[in-house]
Amino acid sequence: MSISEGEEGGLFRAAPSDNSQDLLDNSTKTVATGSTPEDQASPVVDEASPSSASSFEMLDMESAHAPYQEVQPHWFFCRRADDNTSWLPFSREDSDKLENAFTNISDEGEEDAVVAVEGQRYDVHVKERKRYAVYWEQVPSEVRRCTWFYKGDKDTRFMPYPEDFSKDLEEAYRKAVTSDEWKKKLDFPTGETVILHNPKLIMQYQPIGLQDDWVSSPTEHTRPRTVKRGVDNISVEIPDGEPEKVDHVVFMVHGIGPACDLRFRSIIQCVNDFRSVSLSLLASHYKRAQQEGQVGRVEFLPVNWHSALHGDATGVDEDIQRITLPSISRLRHFTNDTLLDLFFYNSPTYCQTIVDTVASEFNRLHVLFKQRHPEFSGTVSVVGHSLGSLILFDMLTNQRDESQVRQGISGEPCHLNCNTLEQTLNRLGLQQYLDVLQNENLDLESLALCRDSDLKDLGIPLGPRKKILNYVRRKWLPEDCRMGAVCQAQGPQLQPEVTSTQDANESSGLPPQMFQFHRPQSVTSAVDYEYFDVGIGQVSIDYPQLEFHPQTFFAFGSPIGMFLTVRGLKRIDPNYTFPTCKSFYNIYHPYDPVAYRIEPMIVSEVDLEPMLIPHHKGRKRMHLELKDSLTRMSMDLKNNVLGSLRTAWQSFARLPVAALPPGEGGETTTEKTLEETQGECDEAESSESVEEREHREIKMGMLNGGRRIDYVLQEKPIESFNEYLFAIQSHLCYWESEDTALLLLKEIYDNLGQCYRSLVCVCFEGEREGEGDDEAWEVEQGGGTVTVHV
Repeated sequence: MSISEGEEGGLFRAAPSDNSQDLLDNSTKTVATGSTPEDQASPVVDEASPSSASSFEMLDMESAHAPYQEVQPHWFFCRRADDNTSWLPFSREDSDKLENAFTNISDEGEEDAVVAVEGQRYDVHVKERKRYAVYWEQVPSEVRRCTWFYKGDKDTRFMPYPEDFSKDLEEAYRKAVTSDEWKKKLDFPTGETVILHNPKLIMQYQPIGLQDDWVSSPTEHTRPRTVKRGVDNISVEIPDGEPEKVDHVVFMVHGIGPACDLRFRSIIQCVNDFRSVSLSLLASHYKRAQQEGQVGRVEFLPVNWHSALHGDATGVDEDIQRITLPSISRLRHFTNDTLLDLFFYNSPTYCQTIVDTVASEFNRLHVLFKQRHPEFSGTVSVVGHSLGSLILFDMLTNQRDESQVRQGISGEPCHLNCNTLEQTLNRLGLQQYLDVLQNENLDLESLALCRDSDLKDLGIPLGPRKKILNYVRRKWLPEDCRMGAVCQAQGPQLQPEVTSTQDANESSGLPPQMFQFHRPQSVTSAVDYEYFDVGIGQVSIDYPQLEFHPQTFFAFGSPIGMFLTVRGLKRIDPNYTFPTCKSFYNIYHPYDPVAYRIEPMIVSEVDLEPMLIPHHKGRKRMHLELKDSLTRMSMDLKNNVLGSLRTAWQSFARLPVAALPPGEGGETTTEKTLEETQGECDEAESSESVEEREHREIKMGMLNGGRRIDYVLQEKPIESFNEYLFAIQSHLCYWESEDTALLLLKEIYDNLGQCYRSLVCVCFEGEREGEGDDEAWEVEQGGGTVTVHV
């Protein structure tokens, strides 16, 4: 078995040798001329030569004869990243399910069995030994039933042997145990040699011809590999199984570009990390509720729109590549693949592609999840990072609530559907093109799906094309969508006046299925300010409707505030809320260069600090507490100095009074001075209390149900040294942030009536007094301490 050494990395990191996998898979096949079929069928077991085991004589011990016990297998899957290959274990629950399915196939002779693993996000075809993703596109990964493992001298993790190789090793081990004869040498046709010194010491040797070319030292040629039997005898971290019960589903939309963090990982990998963080927080902060079965888990699913935008369907990459300069190619490729997504979203054509992709993915994932979890009765939330948050904001702003949908269904049918194609063309004065359209079997419904290029191919000139597309575009949507939900609900700003046309008031609602059609886009008009949907300057596109109503919208590192300001929106009406989503959180890192606030656009008369997100372990970070303590100390010192100066000045002012004869005047002056001093203190205290009271009574509007919207993370101590150095990292830190994940879990489970166990240490600043489930906290309140038990 020739597997090169020296490749380090993740769990069970394999060396990138070209022939290593072939040698592993063909360990029992013929690779040399002259081998007999008997030699190919099974390895030869003979006495080990003294020289081969001389270096291990000191470790060889007489082992007591013990009965043979069959090895317990564990299932692993392969993860490939660039040139590295890692073997990761399934959880014990998933491994047991796969083993049971494997046993049933072997006993009953079934064709194949499909086992759902990892929270039903993957399906494993047991007989095929492949693992397929359910919710997203991913190359199938190899699955292996592992019993024997090896580790080279320079490897950090054990690697699993192929199943055929492991079967031969297990047979040789069984013979050695039952006969109590060790120091056996197991030769394979590939030249690999495994020596069984004793049950605790089994080594593998490689032939010199299969060593790496760069190895030159004779001692490295003969360096063996350690062989272990069973997963219990190796150091591997087997993940915990996920709870089967799903309480809530969260769809997560990425921002610009295909990579979501500094390690250039995809949205799928980043969401997997966020899910792992949430599971660990549930186990620590909702431990008792999980044990009692009141809390299950939250499922996070990625939504990828970048691949659809830059795929072959749009052809935009080819168009951009033709006009890209050849110099600084890597930088230009990064710009085309990442930064241009901002401009694509502001283009009517490609904005429609992005929005349609996100909406269709939402609906597809929701239906698929309900199919795989028929018992699910929870709600759904959405998360958008960077540009993804702006996409969700515009989409949620253009949703229609149930009352609007009922009104649209019960109202008059759309004028576009009432008229025939002939009547429509006569209305536009284009009846001469009726024969051209009828020859292509076009009716009004199919005409609404046509684009400018389609009509151009039919030979229709530019002017008539624009008339047809503009008429269909305006008449296809109901009037309330054109006027905007914001006008009906007193939205972010007043709707601009709509230019009246011949049929401005003849359209009404459409059935929900009519929204599945994409209206044609004008390639010459970037923004139609007469008919944009909500009055905040989006491009004129058709926003599809979602099949569910999101409970909460979380924005990570969001530029929503900046885009609304650039679109000309100065203020958001406090009464405005999303038609179908009642909660909105704007979460950002203080050094995030892309993030902007929302609250100043709602409450502009008061300068409010954002809400500080508590640390997931409670209280503030140490450097922030130190900064606050130093600030309070400086203020106290300043007040003490001013108080001492005031006292000294008053004592100097009373000196002449003491020389006067005692009388009512002196007493009155002293009492007046004391009353003024006390009055100043009372006035200061009253002003502070009034300020605090106003701070508490300020309402943030209905965008988040009257609650605060802007939430800021606590920067790490090392980040506070140079905020510019960590600016880019701050924009990409949300996927691995425990504080962010805990805020999401708190909002989700607060709506379900579940509070996490560390709530006291987050809400109060106190000293911890106890350990275990029954914990006490001393909380400073009102000059004394209050002991609170959790």
